[in-house]
Amino acid sequence: MTATTSTAGGHWIGLDPGRSKCGLVRTDISGQQVQDLLVCTPQESWDWLQHWCHSCSVKGLVLGDGTGSGPWQQALGDALPELKVVLQPEAGSTLAARGRYWQLFPPRNLWKLLPEGLRLPPRPLDDLAALLLLEAHLGHRLGLA
Repeated sequence: MTATTSTAGGHWIGLDPGRSKCGLVRTDISGQQVQDLLVCTPQESWDWLQHWCHSCSVKGLVLGDGTGSGPWQQALGDALPELKVVLQPEAGSTLAARGRYWQLFPPRNLWKLLPEGLRLPPRPLDDLAALLLLEAHLGHRLGLA
């Protein structure tokens, strides 16, 4: 599938897999807006994926290709063989997620004085990493409600 893939006809899901926490994002049915943006445990991520795949039309899942993706590929193939899984390179996604965080939540007060590279967001960024993986695959930015 290419970056110009049509998004009509189903939700897209992005997953940034990790050992202790995962980033998970789901678009609306049009593929233009973020409907869900989560940081959760791998088990919670699995539960959400199964729920979404059984309760709504899912066009595909974009999976980060890092070291944690192997077990996910296997489990998804076994439990949800009808789900189209697309691997997306995730090199640099964590650093890019940090940049996106500061775009969404601009620093205030003394934080503005620090260079962006020295600012650490006050929360995990796995959800934003998943968002960036999904946007890279779809070829456009998603709106946030």
